[in-house]
Amino acid sequence: MLRFSANLSFLFQELPLRERFAAAAAAGFQGVEYMSPYDEDANVLRSLLRGHGLSQVLFNLPAGDWTRGERGLACLPDRVVEFRQGVATALRYAAALDCPRLNCLAGIASPDVEPERARATLIDNLRFAASACEAAGATLLLEPINRFDMPGYLVQRTVDALAIIDAVGSPHLRLQYDVYHAQRTEGELAATLRAHVGRIGHIQIADNPGRHEPGSGEINYGWLLRHIDALGYEGWVGCEYHPRTTTVAGLGWMRNVAP
Repeated sequence: MLRFSANLSFLFQELPLRERFAAAAAAGFQGVEYMSPYDEDANVLRSLLRGHGLSQVLFNLPAGDWTRGERGLACLPDRVVEFRQGVATALRYAAALDCPRLNCLAGIASPDVEPERARATLIDNLRFAASACEAAGATLLLEPINRFDMPGYLVQRTVDALAIIDAVGSPHLRLQYDVYHAQRTEGELAATLRAHVGRIGHIQIADNPGRHEPGSGEINYGWLLRHIDALGYEGWVGCEYHPRTTTVAGLGWMRNVAP
């Protein structure tokens, strides 16, 4: 049976962040994830998780200045020191929150940097981060992101992410498969999941168009979620979507299409 986690960067936006933990638990979620914990005190977050019986499933490595358009540091040759400091920060939070997975955003390559140099920088940084995660008992993830929502993002397709993972050569680096991004970029959801389920460390879901809740768009989530379950996937499925109205009003899909 699939386990669903609430992405608190997307869901329950009608509430302040600290109140979203209680809302997620009340809605039946047992796990939560979010993009970044770094503006909050780790001890406060830990208390919220424990108080509401929630598992911290995932969060991202520090991704730079989001307000300035930065979407990760890992492919930027002039930010290697900052990236590696961010790995240490993320692992401190992961230890405090008992979080077993960290997602690395590859970033948007600078137009002044040759693509091969950006890719080589990414591979070196991932190798460093995967080794640090191994020592801490955590798993590092790499996520492809579609070119429409994030133009210029270095890793856009599943095959590209897997090639980079192969180049890194660490069993502690796995694929984060976001169904919404995959649908926009490449389709072939069922076949890709079947071929690579053993290399996937986390799945995220949203429908297309609009990145709203499952059942709102073109993806047959009733079938696809049963397919994921039948493949034997044992990880979490993160609900990373924008509710069309309120989060609670949009949770009917969990009764209607989730296995």
